[in-house]
Amino acid sequence: MKAVGKYIVITEIKEQITTGSGILLTSDDSNNLRYKKGTVNIPGTDVKTVVEGDEIYYDKNAGHSMMLNSEMVTIITERDIVIVL
Repeated sequence: MKAVGKYIVITEIKEQITTGSGILLTSDDSNNLRYKKGTVNIPGTDVKTVVEGDEIYYDKNAGHSMMLNSEMVTIITERDIVIVL
């Protein structure tokens, strides 16, 4: 299986987000953040920025979710990536 064009299949990484002083943010507070963290599963055929296994931050409003091989994944485009770790 492969993604085509600029599409990328990712798995969201659930993070516990803390403030600089160590206070754990609630899920409501973390939902207000603009970006989510994920792992690249399948980069598309025209994607040059990331490879399989890269961790990224992407716009939380980007893409759509679907079940793929009994796993929930998110499909985004290359332009939705803001940081590659």
